[in-house]
Order: sequence, then C-alpha cells, then structure tokens
Amino acid sequence: MRAFNHNGSIFRLFFVALLCAGVVPNRLLADEKDTSSPPAKSASAKSDVPKMAAPAPLTERERWLLDRVEQLEKRVAELETKSSSPAAAAAAAPSTPLGSLSPTAPAMVGSTASATPSAAAAEANSNVIPAEKVLAAVSPQATEKSKSGGGKAAASEPFAFADFTWLTGNARTKESPMDTKFFTPEIRADVDYVYDFNHPKDNTIGGSSEVFRANEVQVTQLGVGGDFHYDNVRARLMTQFGLYSQTTPRNDASPARGQWNLDNAYRYLSEGYGGYHFNVMHGINVDAGIFMSYIGLFSYYQFDNWTYQPSYVSSNTPWFFNGVRVQIFPTEHLKIEPWFVNGWQSYGRFNSRPGIGVQILWRPNGWLSVLGNQYALGEDALNTPGRVRYHTDDSIQVKYYDNPERFLDKAAFSLTGDMGCEHGGGVSCAGNSAKGPKQSFLGYMAYNRLWFDRDKYGLTLGGGQINNPGRYLVLLPPINGATAASGTPYFTENPGDPYKAWDVSGTFDWMPSQYITFRWEYNHRAANVPYFSGSGGVTPPGGNTGTAGSLVCLNGFTTCNGSPTNTWFPDLRKSENRLNMAILVKF
Repeated sequence: MRAFNHNGSIFRLFFVALLCAGVVPNRLLADEKDTSSPPAKSASAKSDVPKMAAPAPLTERERWLLDRVEQLEKRVAELETKSSSPAAAAAAAPSTPLGSLSPTAPAMVGSTASATPSAAAAEANSNVIPAEKVLAAVSPQATEKSKSGGGKAAASEPFAFADFTWLTGNARTKESPMDTKFFTPEIRADVDYVYDFNHPKDNTIGGSSEVFRANEVQVTQLGVGGDFHYDNVRARLMTQFGLYSQTTPRNDASPARGQWNLDNAYRYLSEGYGGYHFNVMHGINVDAGIFMSYIGLFSYYQFDNWTYQPSYVSSNTPWFFNGVRVQIFPTEHLKIEPWFVNGWQSYGRFNSRPGIGVQILWRPNGWLSVLGNQYALGEDALNTPGRVRYHTDDSIQVKYYDNPERFLDKAAFSLTGDMGCEHGGGVSCAGNSAKGPKQSFLGYMAYNRLWFDRDKYGLTLGGGQINNPGRYLVLLPPINGATAASGTPYFTENPGDPYKAWDVSGTFDWMPSQYITFRWEYNHRAANVPYFSGSGGVTPPGGNTGTAGSLVCLNGFTTCNGSPTNTWFPDLRKSENRLNMAILVKF
C-alpha cells in the first residue's frame, strides 16, 4: 500500500476504506461458505502507479488502518491455505459445548445452537461430515455426552479424537438426518428370515436371545424414539415392538415376585431414562431408568454388531439394567461408569439384595478399545435368598489394518472372556463341597472382521465356547410356553446340572448406505446335552397345555409321570445349523 504516492491525506483514507470494504466482506463470506476462490489481490503487491514525491506523514489513525489491512491480508492467506484441504477444514471446527451423547449413538457430538464460521465452512463441503455431526466417537459401550443448551466452553469431547464406527457394538452411522437442538430422533428396524436345517414343525427356535422363529419372515425389533437434550438435562426413549417385546421379558423371572406385572409394564420399552450432564472434567452423566448393559461386548441391536447371532458369552449375559448409573469421563480417553441396579437383567429384585457393578472403557488411540464390566453382590436366583452372583466380562478390540485406498480397506478383531460364579443358597464357587455343587460360568468368544470397497462390504468369522454348570445363565428353551419364572421339567436348571456349548459363524454384509445393512449369516451351534429344537418342535400336539412348568400328558392320560408311554416330550437336539438373512435399518 505504501508504494502509492499522492499529495493529500484524503485520497489515502478513501483508498484504505475501499480496501477494507472489499477485503473484510470477502473474508466473512469465505468463513461462512468455505469458498475456494482466491481473495482479491492487494494493490500493494503490483502497482503501476509511477512514484512521485514523498508522501506526507501519516496520521496515527491512518497508520492503524493500514496495519489492520495488512493483518487482514495475512489472515486471508492463512485461511485460504487451510480451505484447500477438506480434512483440514473439518479439523478446524472448534470444540463445542459438552452436551448429551446417546447410548446407542444417535446424538450428534458437540452440536450447538449456533454454528461457528469454521463449522459452517466444513459443512459446506459435501465430501466432509461436519464436526458437529460426527458420531464416530459415540458407541453403546462408550459415551453419552449431552447436547447442552448452554454456551459454556467445554473440555474436549470424550472419545471424539478418532473414528470408532469400526467397533462391534457401535452403530456405524456418522450423522443423523433429523437432528435438532432439542431432540435427536432414532428409528430402528430389524426384519429377518431364518432357515433352520432342523426344520422344527412348530417353527420355534430356542436357546437364542436374537433368533426365535424358523422359516418365516419376522420383525425382531421395531424401535422408535430418540434423545432429548437441553440445558444439560437429558432423556432417552426407545420402544421395542416385534418379537423382542415378547422374548426379552420372558427371560426375566423377577416379575414373578410381587404384583403389578412388571414384564407387561416394561414390555414395549427397551430403553427409558432421564438424567443430567455435569460440566466437570470431560463430563459426568447421571441417569436413572432402563439402560443398556453391554456386558458381553455386543449391542442389543443387531445393526450395531458384526454378526446377527453372537456367541453364548454375549447372548446369555444381560442386555439391560434397571437402576442408576453415573458415567464419569476423567479424560477424553477414559470412562468410569458405576451402576446400582435391581439385579442381573431384571425389572425388579429377585430377593432382598440389589446388584452393583462398574464399567471401565479405555481408548488410548483410534485402533484400540479395552472394555471391562464387573458385577457383584446381587442375589439373582428367584426365591433363593443368600445365593450371591459375581461376574467379570472383559473385551479388547483392535483395528490392525486400515488402508482406504485398497479393496480390502480395513480389518479388526475382538476377543472377549467371561468368568463368574454363585455361592450360598446350596451352591459353591469353589467346586463340589459341603456347601453345594459347583455353580460357575466360564466362556470366551473371538471374531475377525474385514471391510471391502470403502466399507461397502463386510465379512466376519468367529465363534466361542461356554461352560456353565448349574445352567444359571443358560436361556431356558420355550417348551410348552416355559419362561424363566416357570422353569420346565424338560430342561432342568438345578445346581450342578452340566452345560457346555460352542458355536461358529460366518457373516457377510452389504452396506450400500450408512443407514442400512443387508446381512447373510451361517451359524453352527452345539451343546453336550439336548438343547436345540429338532424337527418335532417344542410345542405339544394340541398347543400349550396346562401350566408352563408341568409335564404334558399324551391323549387319554390324566396323570403324567415322565414315562414315554403317557408323557409328551419335546424334540431336543444337541446341535443346529441355521442360515440367517436380515435387513437392518437405523436412522
């Protein structure tokens, strides 16, 4: 600018004003729209005006204006350099106020009421997911950060430093098309067709917490709900319609104690809680109600998982807890989550003592996730006071390959190990002794996942084993309408009853959009005792007869004593082979 010579300060002021009027609006426009067009070149760079006499001395006001113009020019150059890279533009988006993460990953990380210029610039680029809509860090095991209506500055978001959508148990959706400042809706649909090679004539599958009917198209789960978040207050609602609304409550025996039909009260609700987010450290959430447990690593919702039918370690352990939890985020890499709950996947208490637990989740970087769940002190055997349960569930997930430019673009594995036992009430953790027979649980599962063609296709291979003497975590087959409360003489769950099982599976996914998965899966499952539905099924010839916990007589008999001559028996086999086909949707 100072290369120009002119007699008189009025011309200089007029020229500076023109520059300010041209540079400042262009800069603001670039901030708001992230345009890649270069800024107007400064007249000081290339001037064709011939030099004349030395300029008159500048006033203090003129010097300040000229310095300000130079600062603006430097800022334009810096921002123009950054805007040339979409990744840099996304990274430039500042941290937003800490608010409410959803447990099933619907809530947007760091969404605020008013977007900053950098955030708006990132959103303008169609190839970049805006920072305030990134869901990569949110997982069922991980977080619930709250979308706060207040404008307080916050520490860095927990687990927001990397993309964790590769994890099993974590939804792979990266943005919500319906998110608002107050409410983030969520819609889930899980429809499947299961071809059972045993061909049970009553179309009934037993021994699974995910698959229930054979050779039919069935709606396993239809959920509608979402997350409410405003002024650090948070709430989540998710319904469950379809088979889950019948099969999940029947596995909980606690409604048999007392009145008010708890299984009906909660039947159509998979998640429902309210709470508050505290802006302390990297966030503290306090929630009360029904929330997911994530013991067993896999999510309750199949869309979030690498497989449709997880191994026994996951399938036989709790999907929900009813109680209070506190999620503490000391750093952006660590979560500590204590629980106070009614019991082990129970709407109410089984006896006089509730359970306690804690989850610890550590993610030091973008390729490693370490998860530990501990449960203790609950008396979780119906009408058996003094029988106390302990359980530890620990998992590690490692993404060991990541090359988006290759056809095989990603690879990861997971390993989960569980141990547990019960003592008192006629059983013992230590083994057969004067206190009673051994009542314990030992199991593991391992999976390897491959992604192809920019995550459009997925292939998962894996399986696991369990040993559960006493069968206290074995899912009761639905023989003659039996439930966890009724039990059945056809498959006993007495102290010391042996049960060993193992399984393998292969899963292929086609994922043309982040909101849908087409899944094909083959399962082989086996046990050391007859357990799975055979061709004869598990329903008496005339339909469910008598009480669920009783023997069923053959025609012409009024008394059943377990003799083959006058007693009906279900067709139970030691193994089953299934082909699962499913369409999974999540918005």
